[in-house]
Amino acid sequence: MTKFLLLVVLILIGPLIPTGAFPRPGVDCDYSLEYPSGSICCLNCPAGTRKASPCTGAGEEGKCEECDDGTYTEHGNGLSQCFKCTQCRSDEEIESPCTHVQDAKCQCKPGGFCAPDQACEACKKCSRCKKDEEIVRNCTSTTNTECKKKQPGPDSPSANSLMIVPSLLIPTFIIIGVIIFAVWRCRRTESVRNPPDRRKAGKHDGEYCPTECGETQSCLNLSRTLVRATSSAGASDECKALRESPGSSASNSQLSLTGLPPSAFPAPPPRAVPMQPNRREDVEFPTLVAVNGEVSLRKCFEYFDEIDYSHHNRFFRRLGIVDNVIKSKDHLSYEDKIHDLLTIWVEKEGREATLNDLLRALRDLNQRRTAETVKEKAVLNGHYSVER
Repeated sequence: MTKFLLLVVLILIGPLIPTGAFPRPGVDCDYSLEYPSGSICCLNCPAGTRKASPCTGAGEEGKCEECDDGTYTEHGNGLSQCFKCTQCRSDEEIESPCTHVQDAKCQCKPGGFCAPDQACEACKKCSRCKKDEEIVRNCTSTTNTECKKKQPGPDSPSANSLMIVPSLLIPTFIIIGVIIFAVWRCRRTESVRNPPDRRKAGKHDGEYCPTECGETQSCLNLSRTLVRATSSAGASDECKALRESPGSSASNSQLSLTGLPPSAFPAPPPRAVPMQPNRREDVEFPTLVAVNGEVSLRKCFEYFDEIDYSHHNRFFRRLGIVDNVIKSKDHLSYEDKIHDLLTIWVEKEGREATLNDLLRALRDLNQRRTAETVKEKAVLNGHYSVER
């Protein structure tokens, strides 16, 4: 009954309701070029603008206004508001700025990366190759550092050690062989030539032995002499000295070779004197030439992470940066602090700033090894070349 009454009411008051009170069927527009407005299709506003008011006639363009600063539209549209530009995070830098027709693009700062196929909520820190590895590809904003094991070359320490060890062992074996042979020959000759009554008289076996000199001398002294000998010529000189020494005879067999003149023994090799530090090191350190001006210098900032933390403040003081500025960067990570302070130094020095100044400051602080490492990375990665 209720449904019947509603139907009757609609039939009676239907002609009195204006047709605009109910939605009409959708308008068939080409949405790549137009947007619907009521019962007509309006042309899209161009990229970089938005719709301020729709058109009044089909196929016409309504009123379009340029996007405000910080907003954009990349394509033709019928939007009333432009999109907001993306804001880069603190660990990112702007790759390309936002315009009215393009959103901003961000990338990780030097020293960090994000893989494009992964969600990048924070940049990951670039890896460093180990001491026994070498760089295959440097870290970029989208890829991590690639390393591989170093192959030992002919000049590597491991290869050189294989050549040094035999060269040290061979002379040692020769000297030991000469001593063993001399003792063996001494005892063998004694057993043949010495009469048995000498042993019976209380002489111990091996106490005396005849030598090539025709004399009988102490085997103990002979063995000491052979240890000092470096060649057969040295042994013949000792025999000659024995003949010419006073009281040399068969009965004087206990004569010690320590009484021989100095010429009877070969002079010991001179001791190596350690070289004193030479200030010419700074003169021999090569001068580097930037491949791309200040851009090359800034790309080398990441290499200064090698600076020992204990020399950090002294290094920047030497560059003329005051303590207040250095302390103002303490809240940053170590890498970011290095990067910001070097940026301040470049802006202060202007065109006069060079990588050679930074390397000289390291050497003045006795950080030559760090300076060498930075120099090698700058040349290896193509940012600098050595002046010829």
